Amino acid sequence: MSRAVDGTRRKDHRKKILKIAKGYWGRRHSNYKVAKDAVAKALMDAYKDRRDKKDDFRNVWIARINAACRAQGMTYSRFIEGINKAGIVVNRKLLADLAIQDPAAFTAIVEKAKAALQA
Repeated sequence: MSRAVDGTRRKDHRKKILKIAKGYWGRRHSNYKVAKDAVAKALMDAYKDRRDKKDDFRNVWIARINAACRAQGMTYSRFIEGINKAGIVVNRKLLADLAIQDPAAFTAIVEKAKAALQA
C-alpha cells in the first residue's frame, strides 16, 4: 500500500498554522516552515503577556494612587500604611478609580489614613 504524503490531516494542520500567521511580514505568512516557528513564538509571547498584563495594570494603579496622594501631601507608602492601620480594606484598582472618578471620596480616605498614622 502506498504512503500518503499529502493527506487532508497534513494539509489542514498547515492551513491552520498559515491562517494564524496571516498578516506576518515576509515569508512568515506564506512559508509553512518559517510560519510554524513564528506562530509558536507568538503564542508563547501571548501566553506570557496575558500574565504580565496583570502586573502592568497594578503598576498603573499604584502610579495613579501615588499621584493623587502626593496632591494631598502624602506618599503612596505612607498612605498604604495608614489605610492598613485604619482597617480600610480596598484594593488598588478601586483606589485608583476613586482618585480619578471621585476625588472627594479619595480625599476622605486619605484623611482617615492620616488620622490612623497620627494615633
